[in-house]
Amino acid sequence: MNEIIKLAGKPVVLPRNLIFCSAGDVNTNIYFIESGSVKVFVLAEDKEQIVRFGYKGNLIVALDAFLTGKPTEFYIQTLKKTTVRVVSKPVFQDFLDESQTSKALWTGILEDLVLQQMDRELDLLNNSPAERYKRVLNRSPKLFQEIPHKHIANYLRMTPETLSRLKKS
Repeated sequence: MNEIIKLAGKPVVLPRNLIFCSAGDVNTNIYFIESGSVKVFVLAEDKEQIVRFGYKGNLIVALDAFLTGKPTEFYIQTLKKTTVRVVSKPVFQDFLDESQTSKALWTGILEDLVLQQMDRELDLLNNSPAERYKRVLNRSPKLFQEIPHKHIANYLRMTPETLSRLKKS
């Protein structure tokens, strides 16, 4: 991961609630989060549905646009003041072309992302809010320290009140 961070320019400070990637953008940048937090969401029937979070130490990318060069379906928005380092796709592509080690690093990151997505799909297939909550808490306890609970409730597809009740029990 450090190799990727070294490719980035100076830190960029983004204000709270800034949408820095919108559906329809061809945003192929990779963002390394130094501080703060972001959410990745889609609009479904004009309602926001959060699909991912990022916080200190995470890489965030509109992966669909990054891989295809076509407009993304996703929005990325800061939840609080957030500092990121940005790596452009051409710079990253040069990095990948340098060595097999670089390619292996990227392959590992993508494999991890696929496994995370599979966990997410299993969460959504589970009808029990309590079970969804337990799975995410076990997998990502830091999430509950970094992200406001109303956003976690949206991610878990439950009301904030339901999440609050589950946390108390």
